[in-house]
Amino acid sequence: MPSNGPKAYEGKSVTVTYDSGRCLHAAECVRGLPEAFDTGRRPWIDPDGAGPERVAEVVRRCPSGALQYRLSEGPAEEGDRPTSVTRSPVGQLVLRGELSVTTPDGRAHRETRVVLCACGVSGNQPYCDHSGACGAD
Repeated sequence: MPSNGPKAYEGKSVTVTYDSGRCLHAAECVRGLPEAFDTGRRPWIDPDGAGPERVAEVVRRCPSGALQYRLSEGPAEEGDRPTSVTRSPVGQLVLRGELSVTTPDGRAHRETRVVLCACGVSGNQPYCDHSGACGAD
């Protein structure tokens, strides 16, 4: 499903954005910090549920980049160095680093973490959305 763009959850010291069209449900957030990420609660993201550095650390675990963060004090999220590209067991391309991803509309997006479709079926190209074989679990 194509993304409608990220939704922002503003806290006192950190803002977390969530793009449901990019989420692949790796659950790194809910396992890593249930005080801030709880799918049984509305809103499900509470940026003030833990310290801002801890929230940022857990957000960086999100492989798809569906979760991003911005600290009110301090630098923006930086990509890993060196950039890494791996293929998941089902074929998705998993990238981490200082990335520029161009979408079909010709816009370039600065990214630090992405899971790209490798089968060509995703409705959210070039990001994987679990539509095709490369998204099968």
